[in-house]
Amino acid sequence: MADNLDNNNDKYYVEAAEILANEALHLAITEAIPIYEQLLAIYPTAAKFWKQYVEAQMAVNNDDATKQIFSRCLMICPQVPLWRCYIRFIKKVNEKKGFDGQEETRKAFDYMLNCVGADVASGPVWLEYINFLKSLPARSAQDETHRMTAVRKAYQKAIITPTHNVEQLWKEYENFENSVSRVLAKGLISEFQPKFNSARAVYRERKKYVDEIDWNMLAVPPTGSCKEEQQWMTWKKLLAFEKGNPQRIDSVSSNKRFVFAYEQCLMYLYHYPDIWYDYASWHAKSGSVDSAIKVYQRALKALPGSEMLKYAYAELEESRGAVQPAKKIYESLLGDGVNATALSHIQFIRFLRRSEGVEAARKYFLDARKSPKCTYHVYVAYAMMSFCLDKDPKVAHNIFEAGLKRFMHEPGYILEYADFLSRLNDDRNIRALFERALNSLPPEESVEVWKRFAQFEQTYGDLASMLKVEQRRKEALWRTSDDGGVAQEGSLQEVISRYSFMDLWPCSSKDLDNLARQAWLTMNMNRKAEKSNVPNGGTTTGEEKSTSGVTPMLDQSSKVIYPDITQMMIYEPGQKQGSTTPPSEIIGGLPTVSTTMSTFDGILKAAPPALVAFIANLPAIEGPAPDVDFVLSICLQSNPVTGQASKHVPSAGQVPAVAASGMSEPSGTHKARPAPSGSSVRMARDRQPGKRKDAERQDDDETASMQSAPLPKDAFRLRQLQKAHGGSASQTGSTSYGSAFSGEQSGSTS
Repeated sequence: MADNLDNNNDKYYVEAAEILANEALHLAITEAIPIYEQLLAIYPTAAKFWKQYVEAQMAVNNDDATKQIFSRCLMICPQVPLWRCYIRFIKKVNEKKGFDGQEETRKAFDYMLNCVGADVASGPVWLEYINFLKSLPARSAQDETHRMTAVRKAYQKAIITPTHNVEQLWKEYENFENSVSRVLAKGLISEFQPKFNSARAVYRERKKYVDEIDWNMLAVPPTGSCKEEQQWMTWKKLLAFEKGNPQRIDSVSSNKRFVFAYEQCLMYLYHYPDIWYDYASWHAKSGSVDSAIKVYQRALKALPGSEMLKYAYAELEESRGAVQPAKKIYESLLGDGVNATALSHIQFIRFLRRSEGVEAARKYFLDARKSPKCTYHVYVAYAMMSFCLDKDPKVAHNIFEAGLKRFMHEPGYILEYADFLSRLNDDRNIRALFERALNSLPPEESVEVWKRFAQFEQTYGDLASMLKVEQRRKEALWRTSDDGGVAQEGSLQEVISRYSFMDLWPCSSKDLDNLARQAWLTMNMNRKAEKSNVPNGGTTTGEEKSTSGVTPMLDQSSKVIYPDITQMMIYEPGQKQGSTTPPSEIIGGLPTVSTTMSTFDGILKAAPPALVAFIANLPAIEGPAPDVDFVLSICLQSNPVTGQASKHVPSAGQVPAVAASGMSEPSGTHKARPAPSGSSVRMARDRQPGKRKDAERQDDDETASMQSAPLPKDAFRLRQLQKAHGGSASQTGSTSYGSAFSGEQSGSTS
């Protein structure tokens, strides 16, 4: 089991860690120590592992090792159970030291309450501290007075702290004051009553967040699970609550509680860079830059590979004028320089330009471009820095030219260079750049370059040059899929593209929609023609012909009715009136038929038999949204497959006639598809009884017509009928699952 934690893939395997910790409980201390050290190296903020480790040392009276463990864990684990273990150890060590031992124990209590006294679970600690003060011997009247004063101060601090035991502490405080002096008690109780009420109200609000926190969760890197996201949201809510100072206490006490909340949060969200950043930023905004720096140092120890935190830390150091510490952070991002990323080179050049001047930045750029990891981004960044900051277009042009020899094959570099030349209004060199690049780039990588070349000619060229480039573009790209199968013939969309400007178009949005649909239908017709020309009439792809990994599921999936996507209509619910999208972007962004079909095939191959059988019973739909009531009725009438592939899956011929007819009609015909229940559903819904009939007669009529009459469209009515006539368990379950919304949908569509 211990070997599993050594594997990087299983490093944060929580279940294995829990099992390992339980096994360590039954081992001798010499055998358990390596296990605890291994666990705590992975989970350094796991208070329960620290507590278990220190208790194992205390059980064998190893006081020196116990003190060392406490010194390692107490400040990073502000958790009450661990700190109470610390108090037990202090009591044990000072038990036989008399007055000096009692004084050491009192100081330990004060230290603990200063660290974790704001915890919502610290009520028992306050009670234990007060009982300890009451148990101290008084050798004189003065000692008795000091003891009573200490007890009173402890009570007064406890009753204004929002904890689980705040009401119990208030009752004990009242009894304590009344036992000392009823006259004095009346004034003190009336003074602290509003403070106690405020603490109690804040406790009730805080408890709503605290109850949602999993206090046994181990700190692991975020994986995106629902539980992790829920815990992250709960902690963010609690931090926002504490930041607002709901108790309206002084700023020093409020800040102390907020710091404590962040420290507790980091025990569980130790690997979340946003929590570290927020914590450090709060310190910096509060004026405590030194505390913010300490937080960043801890954060980089927890997340040594986080570039985000390193840049944020360097930014803080640079903002306060600490150039050398900031430079060290940037150098840590570069490492040995060989494996440095292009981004780290760029940011370091910018830092040198800000802190040491132009010459230092230029010198580093000359060294960075020799790195094998140097990409074209470094050239673009330094060239634009020279152009925008140093106001030196000649140097920038020379850098772009030097990079062109190395990155002629990069379309991104060509486009950035063209943008730079456009700023210089150098149309001659822009045309030369495009020609050089298009002669060296393969067609599949030159789509964006051709597009930018055409846009350039629309802006800088005349009509002849504009049409010439468009024709060359079509000839070069007509066979590439990246351009959506550009046709050799011209199209009206090209005219729209040439004569549009920003968000102004030479046509209406309706015309754009029609052109987009026509282009989509044209592509589908061409693909249909290509499929019909396959030898031997085969229409299957290479993936469908493959015999590797053939299972009975493939036979089932072949019986599933596929949607007729050749009749698909472009549906854009987010498009507003007056806002349009360029036709080229509309056409290019749509998925191809083969891509959609292969994706659907992949889903079906991986689906269980019950799901495949269920999909086979689903009806065909028209438009972007199905009839919810009709789909629910299909779900209620379907019986999930319980066996394996031996169960028969309905074929296309067994699908209800409504579904089959719906598939045969083009979606663009706007024909009204008959409802599954026909006119009987509308008649059953519209008829109003003239007289009140006998209840038993109604039940008999419903029983007689249950099997013959179609199911009503009202999902609530379906559930009532099933309950009355003993529906199956599977049907009842599916109905209940949709009960949260089916009533609203039925009401809205009726």
